[in-house]
Amino acid sequence: MKCPYCGEADSKVIDSRPADDGARIRRRRECPRCKKRFTTYEVVETVSLMVVKKDRSREAFDRQKLLRGLQRACEKRPVTYKMLEKAVDNIEQVLMSGYEREVGSGRIGELAMEELKQIDEVAYVRFASVYRQFSDIDTFMKELKQLLNNREQ
Repeated sequence: MKCPYCGEADSKVIDSRPADDGARIRRRRECPRCKKRFTTYEVVETVSLMVVKKDRSREAFDRQKLLRGLQRACEKRPVTYKMLEKAVDNIEQVLMSGYEREVGSGRIGELAMEELKQIDEVAYVRFASVYRQFSDIDTFMKELKQLLNNREQ
């Protein structure tokens, strides 16, 4: 690793430890020439995931956009930001573990509903009503009945 102070091409690793729950590695380094120390972070390089929308257009997967959608569904509900971040982490992990670099927006919506169902049923119904575009009260009631049946089992 190149020294940021003197430009020496080599440096010595003094200490390594995990950072951000193991998502990155923090390394303390020392330059053999100027003896100054500096910190670097090592992360796994991932290939960007493309989302194929209903109109067949494509856009890069945006973690923050997904998080905002979940937050809207959970407004005024007893759901913490940390719970939502964990849900987004889970969704992102499922998407990245697949071999596809393009994923349909429908798949993301289904994964989001699965996560919300475990976190808060009211938020789940809110999200589902927008995602599935409930056109009338009968469709809404059908979803509620299915949720109640699943809860009883």
